[in-house]
Amino acid sequence: MEQYLHIHANTQRWCGTMNREWKIFAAFLGVFLFAYFVPLATPRFDGEADPLAAKITGAIVEAFLLLQWYARNHTLACVAPALFIAGAITTFLSRESVLKHLGPKANKVESYSVASVSGTVLAVCSCSVLPMFAGIYRIGAGLGPAACFLYAGPAINVLAIFLTARVLGFELGVARVIGAMVFGVIIGLIMALLFRRSEDERSQVTMAQPDPPAASRPLWQNASMLAAMLAFLVFSDWFNPGDKVVQTADGQQFEATLQYETENSLDLRLKQPAFGHEASEVVRIAKTEIASIEDVDTWVTRIHHYRWYLAGAMGALVAVMSLMWLNPQDFSEWMGHTWEFSKLLVPLLFGGVFVVGFLGALIPEKQVAALVGDNSLVSNLIASVVGCLFYFATLTEVPILEALMRNGMHNGPALALLLAGPALSLPSILVIRSVVGNAKTAVFVTLVVVMATLAGMGFGALYPSAMTATHQVAASADSSLHP
Repeated sequence: MEQYLHIHANTQRWCGTMNREWKIFAAFLGVFLFAYFVPLATPRFDGEADPLAAKITGAIVEAFLLLQWYARNHTLACVAPALFIAGAITTFLSRESVLKHLGPKANKVESYSVASVSGTVLAVCSCSVLPMFAGIYRIGAGLGPAACFLYAGPAINVLAIFLTARVLGFELGVARVIGAMVFGVIIGLIMALLFRRSEDERSQVTMAQPDPPAASRPLWQNASMLAAMLAFLVFSDWFNPGDKVVQTADGQQFEATLQYETENSLDLRLKQPAFGHEASEVVRIAKTEIASIEDVDTWVTRIHHYRWYLAGAMGALVAVMSLMWLNPQDFSEWMGHTWEFSKLLVPLLFGGVFVVGFLGALIPEKQVAALVGDNSLVSNLIASVVGCLFYFATLTEVPILEALMRNGMHNGPALALLLAGPALSLPSILVIRSVVGNAKTAVFVTLVVVMATLAGMGFGALYPSAMTATHQVAASADSSLHP
């Protein structure tokens, strides 16, 4: 009888846990579907009755619009695959191998070299790097290499490097690569030095844990599965630079860069004057007013057109390997770790994006550009702080910077924002805090701001022009072609 009661109590406890998890999942799904499908439109106000209320209401709508763009363009293509990869890292990578190559006692040259250049291979944004950072850190990676990976990974993907050099100038492109790699290593080394005592204690706790059972699969199978999942992420998150040729229903045609797409509208950054707006300004156009919108043909956009076929092939490969190589216990453990990361990261990412959308609506680009028009310490510091707080998806920082530079932003603050923006944002800061704690997060953010500020001041002193030569030629061409 006692044994029966014990089994009954365990069963009730398990059922209660499952009910709670299903409720959390239902809440996540409900928020995602709401953000994805809710019809949104910017309200019109005359601003005379209560301009403050009108501004706040407009900022709330903009926050929902940014959240909708995030749900439609990043959640399924970027965040979800990265969460599965983080779960796989925790499940399939052995603690010994991680400690050997990325742990506190690992060879510094090897660990920091791998961490600093990994972004060129991954070609993903911070949303994808965050779950992988959490995964490797939790199974024993040292704080230094993990911080180096966290900083350098989103900043030096290949597409961002080439787009920066092409649009903003060769000098900024080269400075971005060098700054991200060098500062990633410096930040990692400083983090490891400042927190060496707590990291030693964490390493001892990790090593004291009982050895996991021997792997039921050879290393090449685990590596193949992780490689296929990473390939899926790269293709699913393959970002289109957004250069478009737009034809409106009333016959107008113009070139623009697509900033955001929501259920009912497109935010387009103009490359030439249109609709009474100057080049580089953002206009919101209802989809019903657009007759056609086509990509400017490049090799990047060609791959983007086939990205789901390529990602689907990699996904099918992962599914086949899982069926062939994983037993039910392995699969259950993988899904369990993925779900734990999802509960930890998704609310913070969605909440952070919403707050960034609200703040961004209250601070127009021209006001930001006016604050960073010289190469002073204050200007570079402002650019670094703005970069650390605001969310920049892969490649979107380039057209945003182009617009700021057209409005007078100096080269120095431009580099400062490039070095701080892709690596950090308010959503990522919230996630990092949940993984490493308040003190380490505060030091990491401070180091990013300081490094970006110093790099901006140095670069601005070497290249003091407010616009690079390449950018000036492009601006002159635009003005001559479209008076």
